Amino acid sequence: MSRAVVLSIVVHTVALLCPSIQMERDHDCNTELDEILNQISDLEKWRAIFNEHRNRDSSDQATFFQSSTVQFWLELRKYCVTERPPEKAKTDEDCEDSAGKPQSSAKERQGLTNLLPAPYSIPRTLAVSPSLGGLPITPELAGNLRRILFGNTFHVFNYEWKKSFFKFREPYSDLSYALEAEKGGSRAIQMVVQANIIKYLLFTCHNNSDGCRLQSLREVDEKEQERALAAALTDILWAAGEERGVTVSLVTSGYCFTPHLDYKLDNITERLQLFSFNKKKDVRSFIYEHIQCFKDEGSHGVILFLYSLILSRTITRLREDLDCTTSHLLHLSLGNFGCHQALMNLLLTGRASPNVFNGTLHYGEDGSPLEKPLHGVLARSDVGYLHWSRELLERNQLPMVGSMLKTPKLPIWLCSINGTYSVLFSPNRCLLSDWKMEHLFHLYFYNGQLTQQSTALLTVDTHSHHWEIGVKDTQGDPEKRFPSVEMTIRTKWEGAAIDWNNTVPFF
Repeated sequence: MSRAVVLSIVVHTVALLCPSIQMERDHDCNTELDEILNQISDLEKWRAIFNEHRNRDSSDQATFFQSSTVQFWLELRKYCVTERPPEKAKTDEDCEDSAGKPQSSAKERQGLTNLLPAPYSIPRTLAVSPSLGGLPITPELAGNLRRILFGNTFHVFNYEWKKSFFKFREPYSDLSYALEAEKGGSRAIQMVVQANIIKYLLFTCHNNSDGCRLQSLREVDEKEQERALAAALTDILWAAGEERGVTVSLVTSGYCFTPHLDYKLDNITERLQLFSFNKKKDVRSFIYEHIQCFKDEGSHGVILFLYSLILSRTITRLREDLDCTTSHLLHLSLGNFGCHQALMNLLLTGRASPNVFNGTLHYGEDGSPLEKPLHGVLARSDVGYLHWSRELLERNQLPMVGSMLKTPKLPIWLCSINGTYSVLFSPNRCLLSDWKMEHLFHLYFYNGQLTQQSTALLTVDTHSHHWEIGVKDTQGDPEKRFPSVEMTIRTKWEGAAIDWNNTVPFF
């Protein structure tokens, strides 16, 4: 197929897309850009179609793909910036919406269009060679991965997910143990991994006193960061594989299959190479050897880890874990994919139970038998879970987390606080095994945001006085009177008084 023919097809495609790109005048600029990017995401499917109908060698294919991509992008930008029909003059009333916010001008929209990013792709240096071994993903498995994640084969990870990876703070800094957490749904996965990194640094590779353990969090160099990340990923995958086997997914340089028409390309799933292991030390060594595939920018590291988690658990076991309340692991919320509780429990416990209570629920609140049982948490794990939401509390819908998650084997908790994930931890291994330790103790708090420059130290007092005694302002901002972090801690230690040690409560 000649380039002229290809260009003709692309131009006609743009012409067909034009009506859907044009926006109503009362739509804002962000909506318009989102629509354009959605249309661009279909470019990968065009590539696959062209690939089926041409007979070129591998070098010509690479040139062809690159040329097609650039030409498509240039034609689309040319249309958006220079060939769109002029808009009619607007009155003053048209220039403001009902809330009084000025609408973006055509010139502003054109300027923003010039800044549109190119479709996100994996750098060649982070794609493994097929000669490394492993098995290429099959069309059937790719479809099943999509269904267990999204509930269908048409949804794909958006830009926020694709650019997410496991990035540490600066080595030898106060937060050298800490990951930078992204906004959006991938943050939940990053913070679970963060909790397991803390577990490794505090309780696995160091057996010294509490003070020495804390100091070790500030003395992490780049190599130790990589070892901690490899250990954290391995621990989570090993639990999901029931300590019998793990499958690690990496991206290879070429496509492993040609998708069907009912499958939307995402340029990641179709290129997965799968590596299986039945010894934990082999898993950890392999991940450490390819740690750049999870920690380097452009690696899609969070997505690759999520795929590895699902493949290690297996699709069959995942379907057995879920119940009638949850059929897949991600849900669409405010334009982004968030994690269902089943995925959070899979990360924490190795089993994708959709609920946070203990055991399996066979009867409803009225005592009548349920048509289908509801699956909860069956055993304690190394990392626990606490949940607090002011909105859900006001609606009387705050879930009651069971003791299996509230009391983990180690004093580390993933916290869901008003829908945002963070970590609480203590260096005192005996905190949860000796009740005397729970009278007065320290907890450390990290929320993953770049604005936090040091680990917050909280002192928890469960015996001296009830926390509400010291509250004088009864009319002000509820968040200032009852900081959400404190309320989260009180779901575990009811009535505890909490001192921020001269730090202004920030979460």
